[in-house]
Amino acid sequence: QLQLTESGGGLVQPGGSLRLSCSIEGFIHDTYDYSWYRQRPGKERELVATISSIGILKYGDSVKGRFIISRDNAKRLVYLQMNGLKPEDTAMYYCKGHNDFSGKFYWGQGTQVTVSA
Repeated sequence: QLQLTESGGGLVQPGGSLRLSCSIEGFIHDTYDYSWYRQRPGKERELVATISSIGILKYGDSVKGRFIISRDNAKRLVYLQMNGLKPEDTAMYYCKGHNDFSGKFYWGQGTQVTVSA
């Protein structure tokens, strides 16, 4: 079982940057893929970025070229570097740990990002 805790959210002006962190507790965490999702008000939760256990990256179209996902297995952390933030990036951001072979997945509680002048 994994426990995920997001941090790093807050209020930022348009064009600014934030780095979200997802702290991981649990065994065999390095065999899991990790994704960041976001949920904007009135919208469904959407995939932002994924990093696989072997470092393969995937991004949603709306964040390509602006956001960077990374992981540090030794520190048990997954990051989301967000640059060039726009008001439409305002959302609750969630970290998800998932293993497609076992079908197991775990969610964090989320961290709020607000982009506003």
